[in-house]
Amino acid sequence: MEVLDKSKDHVIGVYRMVVGLLFACHGAATLFDVLGGPHGQAPAVGQWPGWWAAVIQLAGGALVLCGIGTRTAAVVSSGSMAYAYFVHHQPNALFPMENGGEASAMFCWAFLLIAALGPGRWALGTALTRGRTTPARERETVTVPAA
Repeated sequence: MEVLDKSKDHVIGVYRMVVGLLFACHGAATLFDVLGGPHGQAPAVGQWPGWWAAVIQLAGGALVLCGIGTRTAAVVSSGSMAYAYFVHHQPNALFPMENGGEASAMFCWAFLLIAALGPGRWALGTALTRGRTTPARERETVTVPAA
């Protein structure tokens, strides 16, 4: 198990990227009728909730994929999938296997996990902020006078 502990940050980073890519693909499919999308039935711009959900999927997925604003994007994405599940799927049947809400439920929990664990390795947000800020340990240099 020590090997798994050492690679935890890398696994979280890869997990974040895969979940973000898959979510962004759902948004692109809906908005641009690509990747097996809605086949000519794309929602009109601004239409509630379809168009907004697709925008959240595309933008949230892209941000999570890149690791920019990861936790915020993951919370918004998780919330949108919770909304989708409880408003559109759950009224039809109790369990996701029965109501077609498996993807919504899985994405909801996947993004909640990403929000809780953070971006892991290879996040652009971490790389961009690392150069601008100095760690607290380096800023707070305390000199103790000799007695």
